[in-house]
Amino acid sequence: MKILRDYFLGEFIFPFFLALGVLTFVMLLGNLLKITDLIINKGVDIFSVMKLFLLMVPYLLTYTLPIAALAATLISLGRLSGDNEIVAIKACGIHMLRLLSPLLTLGMMLSLVLVIFNDRVIPYAHYATRKTLMEVGVKNPAAALEPGVFINAFEKYVLFIYNIEGNKLSNIRIYEPQDEGPTRTIVAKRGEFILIPEKKTVKLKLMDGTADEPDPDNPSNFYKLNFKTYFMSLNLSKQESGEINKKPKDMTLQELRREAGRLKKDRIDPAPILTEIHKKISLALSCFVFILVGASVAVITRRREKSINFGIAFLIVGLYYLMFIGAEALSLQGRLPPAVVMWLPNIIMGISGALLVRKVCA
Repeated sequence: MKILRDYFLGEFIFPFFLALGVLTFVMLLGNLLKITDLIINKGVDIFSVMKLFLLMVPYLLTYTLPIAALAATLISLGRLSGDNEIVAIKACGIHMLRLLSPLLTLGMMLSLVLVIFNDRVIPYAHYATRKTLMEVGVKNPAAALEPGVFINAFEKYVLFIYNIEGNKLSNIRIYEPQDEGPTRTIVAKRGEFILIPEKKTVKLKLMDGTADEPDPDNPSNFYKLNFKTYFMSLNLSKQESGEINKKPKDMTLQELRREAGRLKKDRIDPAPILTEIHKKISLALSCFVFILVGASVAVITRRREKSINFGIAFLIVGLYYLMFIGAEALSLQGRLPPAVVMWLPNIIMGISGALLVRKVCA
């Protein structure tokens, strides 16, 4: 039996690492255009760009590792089943469950490793990415901005810039929400950043626009001021000191539990925090679930072609993540308890896999 176990695991290992490398590379390739734009068009130093590139890898592994495990299971067992090796082994009186147990054990081990990975490595990578982006913003403010989206990177102000080319901006809208009264708005046709690092500020030079200015007699009211050139300061002291509040994705499981307890104490619904807790764990256990489903599907379909097995893998993965996205939406909206709904995709897939294994072993 030891020989068969080593044989099965040997057939699994090479496709697993091959699929893991290919999937991770393809996902990284999707971010290559943004990375190139940072270097060529926005003048960000190569060290910061490489740091951001490497920090993407841990986050991608959360998804590529389970998919690679599924693809490797389908490829390895599909070949063995297609060549009638599994039929020959069963004919020798060896139960199918004993053949599958090494892969299922490996799947559980991968899931446990991924739980630790999601708890420790991923939050660190998320937080380090945000800090690196903030450092890039201090050195080169325009590099940290994206055209066509609302930008909350600067204290007190919300920026919306239609076009950014290097340090030159065009069609700019700046909003300054007020505690009382209407939001102050500044609109300009053109603008540019002037960095003053020693004062931890950025001067924003605006040209050809209008600004809401407070009425001296009634500060809650504004009057329109047309300008040719308008300077305003954007404070960077908070970013420069590295004081960045952690978001749920930046927190470990222990930190998330503490945050959930604090919210409950303040009588605030902790559903988003609880969703993140169960998401980290359930995503990790998808490794075991995928191998459970993939092993039985490979034996039933008996297809040795790698392209077909990859197609089956992506079909299973697509179905799983559609369920997962739906479950996450229901959890965040508070329609179902996170402790229940975030586990539904694993439960549904797990039961399906168990029934298929039972059919294969019958």
